[in-house]
Amino acid sequence: MKLDILAFGAHPDDVELACSGTLAKQKALGQRTGVVDLTRGELGTRGSAELRDKEAAAAAEILGLDVRKNLGFKDGFFLNDENHRLRVIEVIRTYQPDIVLTNAPSDRHPDHGRGYQLVNDACFLAGLSKIITKANGQLQQAWRPKLVLHYIQDKYFKPDVVIDISDFFETRMNSILAYQSQFHNPSSGEPETYISKPEFLDSLKTRQAEWGRLIGVKYAEGFLFSRITGISSLTSLI
Repeated sequence: MKLDILAFGAHPDDVELACSGTLAKQKALGQRTGVVDLTRGELGTRGSAELRDKEAAAAAEILGLDVRKNLGFKDGFFLNDENHRLRVIEVIRTYQPDIVLTNAPSDRHPDHGRGYQLVNDACFLAGLSKIITKANGQLQQAWRPKLVLHYIQDKYFKPDVVIDISDFFETRMNSILAYQSQFHNPSSGEPETYISKPEFLDSLKTRQAEWGRLIGVKYAEGFLFSRITGISSLTSLI
């Protein structure tokens, strides 16, 4: 299945926290969307890998994703090496996305910056025909996404581009709240973490409102360009 947009996240919930409104919007516009989680988030203080698998599936349904896949890399310890790059290249060539969204260049969690570099490198390498990969025993064709954007996570970056998600903010929040093990839940007996505090969810709303204000809308999500991106005309920016 060819996808229009494929979002990568180091952990289940990375994508929901940073760019789920954009995915919901593009899906409503008729585009095919997917998410690939690099790890199962098994080192998280709250919940378990098995529970997060179920939560990720629930979030995928809320967002109407065409594909959700988990590569099962080792949480906290995956590398940007040949074996990991080849796995990501196989995924890119399988789904042939025109646009890839992935982790921030650096962040509070070291996996986020490592995921950024891994996916960014793989997006380029996937276009080299002399790198041989197979899927279901068949040789894959080289494929390089036309655009790679990096969503902004906990660490603040000034975005290069912001996308109006006002009509999809509720869907965005519902996809985040699908991860009941991770976020504020008064009935949970698990240890409190940085993201389980009630003010964390409030801070998400504040940031989306701030970026929305910059373009005269209620809510927006921000992204960074990984390289200079050309456009066909100035009207493409409208």
